[in-house]
Amino acid sequence: MSEHLIKGKPIANNILKDVKKRAEKLSQAGNPAKLAVVLIGKDKPSHTYVRKKGEMAKKVGIDFEVHLFEEDIAQDTLIEKIKNIQTDDTLSGLIVQLPIPEHLYTPEVLNSVHPDVDVDCLTHENIGKLAMNAHDIIPPTPGAVISVIENQEVDVTGKNVVIIGVGALVGKPLSLIMMNQRASVTTCNSATTDTKEKCLAADIIITGVGKKHLLTGDMVAPGTIVIDTGICFENEKMYGDVNVDDVLKSGAKVTPTPGGPGPITVARLLHNTII
Repeated sequence: MSEHLIKGKPIANNILKDVKKRAEKLSQAGNPAKLAVVLIGKDKPSHTYVRKKGEMAKKVGIDFEVHLFEEDIAQDTLIEKIKNIQTDDTLSGLIVQLPIPEHLYTPEVLNSVHPDVDVDCLTHENIGKLAMNAHDIIPPTPGAVISVIENQEVDVTGKNVVIIGVGALVGKPLSLIMMNQRASVTTCNSATTDTKEKCLAADIIITGVGKKHLLTGDMVAPGTIVIDTGICFENEKMYGDVNVDDVLKSGAKVTPTPGGPGPITVARLLHNTII
């Protein structure tokens, strides 16, 4: 069964090798890459993720800085701060670490990041480029999914791809990317009544919901590739959307949580920063 487990670390390491080479060239040319992160509030997982991003950035030679703000910051003040951070000419990438407090999760805040440094691809301009297949970079988590599929040497053209969860970070952009690659894409949300039937007909299933063990072995046909980008915490333990042991028994290939798309997402973020 373990040969059917798709581990993210080796895939991430290959991307990071390339990123490191390119970062060294940029530094030698006097133009070092630099990533800044806006971190709001005290959300524990967010602080952990930002720390990991910082450690990885330093390993590959990308300058990294964190701008920390209180949870009760006013939207106008935050937008002003984000604009001010971008007056730094040496900046290659800027992200607002999600999730952020509800009163700040608005198009105005996300669009205050200039499209040229929007390495998370959350601005309206960059999402529009994605839709029109005119993009230079793709969002890091969808990028991680693409890296997993490439690692499995699968061409998605004509494949039945089911995406469970249509959020702005994974499901929506990924459905656009897959359609641009000529896959037959089906999306499922909380109102979908026949998710199991759709999944059983899929060649590739991608989840991005954040609900423990949403996808079980009886929903997956043998040989299917299952990529789990959903994360939730229960008693401080991390779980994905997929019941991995159950799905492995069905004869599918599946990413674990943790250790699946997570490290690849960080690598793809740094890859975007280099570009």
